Amino acid sequence: MEVGRASLNPQVSAESAQLVKTLLEKHRRGVLKEQVENSPQGDERNITWITCRDFTVEVGKTQIGEYILTWELQPCWLYSVDFLYSAEEDHHTFYHYRARFSTPSPRRPIQGIASVYFVVGISKFKPQTLPVEVLFLVESNRLVHTPGWTRFREKWLMDVIESKTLLQRAVDF
Repeated sequence: MEVGRASLNPQVSAESAQLVKTLLEKHRRGVLKEQVENSPQGDERNITWITCRDFTVEVGKTQIGEYILTWELQPCWLYSVDFLYSAEEDHHTFYHYRARFSTPSPRRPIQGIASVYFVVGISKFKPQTLPVEVLFLVESNRLVHTPGWTRFREKWLMDVIESKTLLQRAVDF
């Protein structure tokens, strides 16, 4: 398994820390993956996640891309998924990714960017035949989402970009 270094960007660290905290909290409370999957409120837009045993950094990146394809986004959105780093905890290994979204056009090729942060968690003590656990959150938001449980909203990306645009206009260089 690859182990990267944490980014010096405090925003990435804050987003990643929130995801890890939420995943660890789920385990402490005993929230089982089966409970989430069998809930009638779950969203069916999901993929079959790889087992812990077969996980690699590249497979994680590919699967996040496959999951993003289940979102109902307009075709104008382009994105890229990057592996950021991995971190070892007492009972888990966490793999951190960032998907960056933009809507470039011929008239405006440089647009704002909105990021969605993902963490893939692998327990060191659960059977390695279980699927990896995945959580994500949208940049500058604190609400953590679980694939198959939350329906992604395109508006979330637009809101991030709009907020950044308003901030740039307000700051006078």
